Amino acid sequence: MQGEQVILTDMLLCRERRAQIQDTFLSQYHCPVISFCMNIPGPVKTNEQIRAAFESGKTALLTRLEQSSAEIKNFLEIHEKTGDELLLSIDCPAEKIKDIITEIEETHPIGRLFDMDVIDTDGQKLSRPSYRKCIICGCQAQECARTRKHTVEEMQAKIEEMLKKGDLKC
Repeated sequence: MQGEQVILTDMLLCRERRAQIQDTFLSQYHCPVISFCMNIPGPVKTNEQIRAAFESGKTALLTRLEQSSAEIKNFLEIHEKTGDELLLSIDCPAEKIKDIITEIEETHPIGRLFDMDVIDTDGQKLSRPSYRKCIICGCQAQECARTRKHTVEEMQAKIEEMLKKGDLKC
């Protein structure tokens, strides 16, 4: 996969920054927070194709939030070598937001590549009602990841295939 590579410390600093932003949004607005980034294994976290996929997911998310009359209190969009991120403070019940993002992840042509989390006002991340499926074999994704069932190269090849045929206009 083409693009600038990241190392572990880059990703750790990125996660720390994301957690700080989430905490700030929670304390300032007392509303649930959406954290949206991409599920991209390996050292390349963004490139032109991945950015287009992210933009497609962002459009789907913002459209669904608007349709649900959910008020965006604040947002921050980040584009760095560690990946594309969108953080939103949303005045809407966390469970309703979770339903919206789960539907996007499950129905969008490349929704499996989206990592959309909801952090409730107590700081706890809401769990999915069901496990996500592996993009390669269809088994439980967490189990494949834990056992390293597929190589990074296999996953990257599958992601590139998905990005090439995915409808990024959704």
